[in-house]
Amino acid sequence: MAEITLPEVELNIYSPKDPTEITVVENYICTKESSPNFVRHVTFDVSGTDLEGRVRVGQSIGILAPGEDERGKPHKLRLYSVSSPTAGEGGKSHLISTTVKRTIEEIDGSLYTGICSNYLADLKPGDKVKATGPSGKRFLLPENPGNFNYVFFATGTGIAPFRGMIMEMLESGYNGEIALVFGAAYRTDLIYPDYFMEMEKKHDNFHYIAKISREDRRPDGTKYYVQTAIEDESEVLDPIFSQENTLIYICGIKGMEAGIYRKLAKKGYPEYLLVKGDYVDMDPDEWDWEDMRRKVKPGARCFEEVY
Repeated sequence: MAEITLPEVELNIYSPKDPTEITVVENYICTKESSPNFVRHVTFDVSGTDLEGRVRVGQSIGILAPGEDERGKPHKLRLYSVSSPTAGEGGKSHLISTTVKRTIEEIDGSLYTGICSNYLADLKPGDKVKATGPSGKRFLLPENPGNFNYVFFATGTGIAPFRGMIMEMLESGYNGEIALVFGAAYRTDLIYPDYFMEMEKKHDNFHYIAKISREDRRPDGTKYYVQTAIEDESEVLDPIFSQENTLIYICGIKGMEAGIYRKLAKKGYPEYLLVKGDYVDMDPDEWDWEDMRRKVKPGARCFEEVY
């Protein structure tokens, strides 16, 4: 297999103490319109700043919401994964996009709305925001992406970096295999579904696998999750997993990685993991989630970013 070498990237050109100002140019819903969840695609114009042409797909930018918290201090920085290719949204280096879910939840009987997510969701073209970054140096495509195959696992807005990565590779004539496994509660929660379905029709080497947890059930009565695709979609995924030049990327809600690691080990793909101690000889179904954090780590061919 070709050596996995990640590109050198620039970090923290702008800090929370010295942010830059960028302008919103578009802000639209990127799920099906009937979804009860509000997920938006937001694009910023970074012209005239040092972010232009210096943010790679897989990195994040920081957003500083205006105002103060209950202690009278400025709101904390929030990081958002870049969903545009390295060349920029639409191939324009001055445009950087991200994917934002409006956070609305009930906690102890009170309605909580996420400060920064709702701030971003409400922005209109022409509005200006304070930004930092870029951040992140590990969750990147290799310098030589054409030498590898990829299986991407995502939930929620964890799909953001994969949108940019898939665009970048397919538009450059990439001819390896890419599988995107995306998990959502309902079909209406699928993010960028039209784009991915169109790409699957246009490219024989791109496979879009959506797993919906709260609608249909698997034949054994269990729910569909991203990790169940490892068993359910073996006809598509096994030929990719079995290649020695395949890389796995996992992005989304914390905890999703545990199910993926169990299924990979159960299916006989331990080469993507670093398994320690007594877990080496233990049935993966018996792995305890708390212990797994110490004894099961992503290997050199597996990249993880969960939150």
